[in-house]
Amino acid sequence: MKFTTATAMASMAALASAKDGRTFAVLRFDGDGFLTEGPMDPVVNPGSISTHYHGIMGGSNFGPTVEGDQLMKSTCTTAKIANDKSNYWVPSVMFQDPKNGTFQKVPMFYMNVYYFFEATDDEIKPFPIGLKMLSGDSKTRSVPESGGALNLDPDNGMPINPVQWTCPRSSYDPPSYPVDSDGSTAGMVDPNNKGSGSGFPLYPCDGYASPLRQDIHFPSCYNPEAGLDDHVNNMKFPSNSGFKQNCPKGWIHTPHIFFEVYWNTPLFDDLWTPDGKSQPFVLSTGDATGFSSHGDFISGWDQNTLQTIIDTCDAGDIGMDQCPQIPGGLNKVNDCKIPPAYGKIMEPGQIITELPVVGSLITGWGKGGVSGGSVDSPAPPKASSNAPAASATSQKQDSPAETKAAEETPTTAAAAAATPTVESQDNNTPAGGDQPAGGAFIESSSAAAVVDTPAPTDAPAYPVEQGNPGIKTIYDIVTVTYTTTVAAAEATQNARRAPRHAHGHAARHLGGSFAARR
Repeated sequence: MKFTTATAMASMAALASAKDGRTFAVLRFDGDGFLTEGPMDPVVNPGSISTHYHGIMGGSNFGPTVEGDQLMKSTCTTAKIANDKSNYWVPSVMFQDPKNGTFQKVPMFYMNVYYFFEATDDEIKPFPIGLKMLSGDSKTRSVPESGGALNLDPDNGMPINPVQWTCPRSSYDPPSYPVDSDGSTAGMVDPNNKGSGSGFPLYPCDGYASPLRQDIHFPSCYNPEAGLDDHVNNMKFPSNSGFKQNCPKGWIHTPHIFFEVYWNTPLFDDLWTPDGKSQPFVLSTGDATGFSSHGDFISGWDQNTLQTIIDTCDAGDIGMDQCPQIPGGLNKVNDCKIPPAYGKIMEPGQIITELPVVGSLITGWGKGGVSGGSVDSPAPPKASSNAPAASATSQKQDSPAETKAAEETPTTAAAAAATPTVESQDNNTPAGGDQPAGGAFIESSSAAAVVDTPAPTDAPAYPVEQGNPGIKTIYDIVTVTYTTTVAAAEATQNARRAPRHAHGHAARHLGGSFAARR
């Protein structure tokens, strides 16, 4: 039978009792692209330019400093749930041209945040307002001790590994990761999923509507003694107790959130030739490996709204926005954007010779003389409200990737307006000294040859997974004991736009090395 919204609603009333099984719902976002972008990170670098460029989702009261209930005063949010003013952010992915070493920002295709409510003896409670979390390590260039597999178990004697990359492909011959890789020159495959692993894959991701995906799990046990701002010590992953997951005594069990960020890497497929030895994508941290993937979160949830979702919402892949009677309802603002505090947002197709803040030094897998270990980020320059253009200069040339996108889809002024260059404003920039060279600010868009952003095309609601000919997209409704697989409608091929629904991969998040700890 088909899984419908009515089916989900009928089962939600019983969920307010103790969590004897996992429930979950996917938070989706409105609009086109991020809320804002730039070198801002109020978790790790509060009040100053951060060590690298980020893309940020969520509430509009985001800034270099976020304190207390600041996010609750946001006037809009990119989240589909109106009362979620939280912020979610990740480092940007960049394409480095193998021919000349220049960089382009890879556009975000779309982003989801899974909210998992685990089976537990604890009471799952909302994130405290203002809670700051960081998951992953922006400095590492070493493969995790778990190799290509996730490790979310704090008690198995192995360091936590909360991040992976997933690369859906029509064929895994040749494999995405070398079979004998030790992580020193290439990534390592997840032994339970040949489409996922640690580090960037070596071949293009050509799965339908599923380009390169950044996966980040966050811990769900909050230590009130550490406090809201201590992102190093205030969170940990829960321990296994039979088939349940419990937090230490005195800690608060919060939702387990999971970021999946899709990056539009197919735009660059014609600009590099896979050889099984190297790949052209780097993180804005200057990391050529992808091992430094990480994410940040600050809670701006209305407490009653999130508690209602925890207790009653098991919408799964169909989306949190399909749950009934959510306090505050759904977001009606579809164009929530704010200017960056520092510099300007990099436009699609803008070509730069150095990364913001980081400069031209790319490290990892032998680049920059680095084949592992930890790389300290450059000290961020001081901010200046009238800072000149930085050495992350734009070249006056057309972007082949953007030209390719424009050829695939007709250009419209409306589409261009959907991803504007948003300039910083003086009243958002803290006082400071002059800005030294080193790429902290992006050069004005007038110095860049930027073509119009292609018009988005609507995607089918139920895209077909590649690599499984004749198999329709499935939606897996997961409990602690069984999985129900339900077929969805057939889809039209070749859409470029992000789908409205997930791809039936919730089971993959809940399977393999992730579920092995249960």
